[in-house]
Amino acid sequence: MREGAVTLKKNVFSSVDLPSYLDDRARFALWQDIHVAEIWSVEYAISANRSFAAAIEAMPVGPLVLGQMAGTIQHASRKTRNIADDGRDGYLLLINNGDTRLSGAQIGRDYSVAKGEAALVSASEALEMSGGDSNVWANIVVPREILENAFAHADDRLALTVAADNEALGMLRRYCSFLEAGPVLVSPDLITHATETIVDLIGLAIGAKGDPAELAGMRGLRAARLQAILDKIRDNFADPAVSAQQVAQQLRLSVRYVHDLLQESGASFAERILELRLQRAHRMLSDRRNDRMRISEIALLSGFSDVSYFNRCFRRRFGSTPSGAR
Repeated sequence: MREGAVTLKKNVFSSVDLPSYLDDRARFALWQDIHVAEIWSVEYAISANRSFAAAIEAMPVGPLVLGQMAGTIQHASRKTRNIADDGRDGYLLLINNGDTRLSGAQIGRDYSVAKGEAALVSASEALEMSGGDSNVWANIVVPREILENAFAHADDRLALTVAADNEALGMLRRYCSFLEAGPVLVSPDLITHATETIVDLIGLAIGAKGDPAELAGMRGLRAARLQAILDKIRDNFADPAVSAQQVAQQLRLSVRYVHDLLQESGASFAERILELRLQRAHRMLSDRRNDRMRISEIALLSGFSDVSYFNRCFRRRFGSTPSGAR
């Protein structure tokens, strides 16, 4: 997808969609021609030990793009002529999601990223990258002006390795996975929020210095941590033993911090758990397929261990008894 292009859907570009009658060499040549025409100008080389396979997924988040490449692409090179061909002038946070190390060079610096590690690279500078016979990596594409407006000295961080256990990188990966699992954002307010969060987390991950990084720490990291807490709550609300202490321990946060973030968002841990349990119970009671289940069974499956408490909460929330909702 070309930088600046407007799309409201995820894009998938895969070698499996190419004509099956072509041999490996011809399929790769056609794939690369389409890639140069539709995405950006890069010269690729493929593994000599495996059949050609490549797949690209790309999802827009406002002006940003969340992408992933997987396949037998063994080498990627972007030279001066490629930069002149497409005029792309942005940044890419390269994240290695495969088992083989990705190594390369930019602005005279060598970089090498193992599984889970990352490095910031620029589309406007010559770039080399090499991997194994099969590789998987993610790219978060950010227009130059957006990253430089947030972090004035982003170029100072080019081709430096970000460790796999970097907290901001971990939050960034989880936040992007959350966005990729849903539909493309269309609300301007949500797009602005998501864009700021991603850019802030990139700045924190690459080690940007000064006041902008401190501001990013206040915005991006807190937003991503809140999202991680909400994900844990949604995944585990039906477990009667779920607790703020458990969630805090799983995310390596303090219990106080978990409670503070949730209160800032407008609802406490207990309120969110109760609402999710009641909503599940209401859906199950309204579903004719569950008519043979006892109300106590539905309450238990929704996370309630006390039926009397469930009945009181249900009546207060929906204005009717559980049996009435049936």
